[in-house]
Amino acid sequence: MRLAIAHHDARTLDALKRIVAAVGGSDIIWIAADGPEAVRKCQKEKPELLLLDLALPHLDGSRITNGIMKSCPCAILLLTDSVEANAAKVFEAMGQGALDAVRVFLEKSTGKLNGEADIIKKLATIGKLIGKVETGVKAPFKRKTTNPELPPPLVAIGASTGGPKALSIILAALPKVLGAAVVIVQHVDEQFSRGLAEWLNGQSGLKVVLAGEGESPKIDTVLVASTNDHLILDADLVLRYTKEPRDYPYRPSVDVFFESLARHWPRQDMAALLTGMGRDGASGLTALRKAGWHTIAQDEKTSVVYGMPAAAVEMGGAMDILPLERIAPAIMKHMGRK
Repeated sequence: MRLAIAHHDARTLDALKRIVAAVGGSDIIWIAADGPEAVRKCQKEKPELLLLDLALPHLDGSRITNGIMKSCPCAILLLTDSVEANAAKVFEAMGQGALDAVRVFLEKSTGKLNGEADIIKKLATIGKLIGKVETGVKAPFKRKTTNPELPPPLVAIGASTGGPKALSIILAALPKVLGAAVVIVQHVDEQFSRGLAEWLNGQSGLKVVLAGEGESPKIDTVLVASTNDHLILDADLVLRYTKEPRDYPYRPSVDVFFESLARHWPRQDMAALLTGMGRDGASGLTALRKAGWHTIAQDEKTSVVYGMPAAAVEMGGAMDILPLERIAPAIMKHMGRK
């Protein structure tokens, strides 16, 4: 994998170089110390993956990501020294196209890089996304619904690269009283999931919280997948987290969640697959359409990365292909809200 690093701190940069060398399988093609330099070098020699310091001088992470994705798009892994202090900046950059984020910082006492194990895992996962095409996923359960009570209408949304911004636009356009439950699976590391829910809650009239183990979708509430395990709906219409499938590169997986809905949810409701790299969600959206759901794929023009929705369209999983600004109105129309 052709890899580049943009970081302002020399000691952290040296630690990152050692990690990349120790893992193997990647060549560092260039290094940058500030935002403008990173954009220039990327335009001249595009990497497959850029490790991007969120706190680079002269340009913030969101603007750097935006510039790179417009002129020389590549996979971007954000590096930040604080989850709490920089949550909004992380999600803004992910909304512009950054793939994921990880917390890394130097221990003052030892000089050791905290977050090394997380970086190694992310390098392996992103390597699979770049070099491996997934065609589907085995379903974690094969039971039918056992809960006799009819649940509220449901809107299921899956997203990856560019997802936070797309989600904020959709949620901001929905009314406080939607008359439906909403569940979101966004590819994001669990250390950022609480910050994502809080950030989206600030953009939405609906209440946005993390999806807890053992709870059910709630009317006029948005639940966000909260761990690196896969979110599923079981036969009792209860949300659970499962580690299986373990070798799937997308965690949490949209396919795993959508396919559990196709298997257990007793209603024929609405699902949308938004911008994202790879194919996750395509087979799941197709399964939902076959189960009678109204399915939407975000269109190419408004997608930061037209990977996941394109795969769904190719598989025949999308009933409608819509620009981002038309997805919320479509949801409201389906739910009888205009």
